[in-house]
Amino acid sequence: MRSRRLLRLLRMYPPFLGAGIRIKRMSEDMREIDVEMKLRWWNSNYVGTHYGGSLYSMADPFYMLMLIDNLGREYIVWDKAASIRFRKPGSGTVRAEFRLTQQQLDELRAQVDAQGKIEPTFTVQVRDEQGEVVAEVEKLLHIRRKDAKATPSP
Repeated sequence: MRSRRLLRLLRMYPPFLGAGIRIKRMSEDMREIDVEMKLRWWNSNYVGTHYGGSLYSMADPFYMLMLIDNLGREYIVWDKAASIRFRKPGSGTVRAEFRLTQQQLDELRAQVDAQGKIEPTFTVQVRDEQGEVVAEVEKLLHIRRKDAKATPSP
């Protein structure tokens, strides 16, 4: 139920609308999200391929949102850093798939409970219509329990 409301909001989110980013599928448990973006005149760069900022925007919020929903209210999840590596020019429709498994969630909870906070990295590949990697986006997240005292990271 909650995922449907979030899906409606994300489909109307101005940065996604402006870039032409569409959430094609979101599982009820928010462990699977598929995103796509067609090449249009308003999201292409000077040489006619996908604008890098739009490729990054495709990957920006999803792992954080998925973890917030799946870890539960007793955990705090923040985006901490990100990087994008362009592999080849993107044209046509590009897609990204975000996945979380129960095993990953169990491991994250166990690590946070043992260490107080963790900063895991998640990587998503943006692929073109032929399945070739156009870009890889790496997201560094910060996860801690709400009841743990926040300490600044170096």
